[in-house]
Amino acid sequence: MTTVVKAQDLEALVVGVTLLGSGGGGDTGSFGRMLRRRLGDGELVLRDAADVPDALVSPIGVVGATSVLMEKLPSGGEFDTAVRAVSRWAGADVTGLMPLEAGGLNGLTPLIAALDLGLPVIDADLMGRALPRLDQFSWAVAGRSLTPCALSEPSGQVIVVDNVDAAGLERAVRSFVAHTGGWAVLALAPTPVEAAAADAVQGSLTRALALGRAHAALEPWATPADIADGLGGRLLASGRVEQVARHLIADGGAAFGRGSVCVVDSGSRAVIRIETENEYLLALVDGTPAVTTPDLLCLLDRRTLQPIAVDAIRTGDEVLVLALPGPAWWRRSDRIAHVGPQAFGLACEPQLLEAS
Repeated sequence: MTTVVKAQDLEALVVGVTLLGSGGGGDTGSFGRMLRRRLGDGELVLRDAADVPDALVSPIGVVGATSVLMEKLPSGGEFDTAVRAVSRWAGADVTGLMPLEAGGLNGLTPLIAALDLGLPVIDADLMGRALPRLDQFSWAVAGRSLTPCALSEPSGQVIVVDNVDAAGLERAVRSFVAHTGGWAVLALAPTPVEAAAADAVQGSLTRALALGRAHAALEPWATPADIADGLGGRLLASGRVEQVARHLIADGGAAFGRGSVCVVDSGSRAVIRIETENEYLLALVDGTPAVTTPDLLCLLDRRTLQPIAVDAIRTGDEVLVLALPGPAWWRRSDRIAHVGPQAFGLACEPQLLEAS
């Protein structure tokens, strides 16, 4: 099945990838506007792997500090440079693209790249949501190499990385972006589409679009429970943010922001504590773990119903705390350890919503 995306669908798509970001994934608004300009009155087709059986697909996206991205947006040339570099190294031309992650701005960047390069987009990605580390790509978890790959940064520098594992690639990426523009485009090697999709989360962009459309149909005056039902999720709280705490931790020479958000439910007076890193990771209700990654925790502004990012939440905000089902790909016992709470140093077993 193919999904057609037109100009009138972009607002829903932007909201959908924001929800899949679970509070992270960067500012989707700027990339949504960029995509709107590129698309104009045209359309994008999100294709199943079976629709393009001979394609050589490169997962592509932005890595590094998304806050810097807002100061210096991509020109578009970074995508072409990265794709050409990895094609030359691999000795095969990239003939299709797919997202590195469906959550946040990386759910949109491959669509911009596809319009610029004239390539089809495969409706699959390597996370099904937003996650912070390269070793959390589904390819890496399935034992597939992430190299060779190419990195292209705004000033034109490009490097190819090969023959390293996911941890080595993470170090190479951190070093490259730290000494250049703070972010880069990452393009993985051209891979036969059947193999690329076999170890990917399929249908993720279509899910984002469906989530965005469901969100657009919500009425702000609806009850919190009805809003949660409309998005296919579970309501954890409707109330006021009473406390936001943030701090930095060091991990392998890199600093990560950690924190917690406390919300008091206006009805039951239950205290919901949400542990955060780049994304919302764990929700506890009166001290008892309720929902964890890889399911999606989303905080919505109670008045506008717009998702609020981890770095934008503030004391005094009136919010809805919702849990949405995460990608089914991660539910297998040999996979969830890579993306569950313990993968982020949280001493808690995964707490997932019931599978539908």
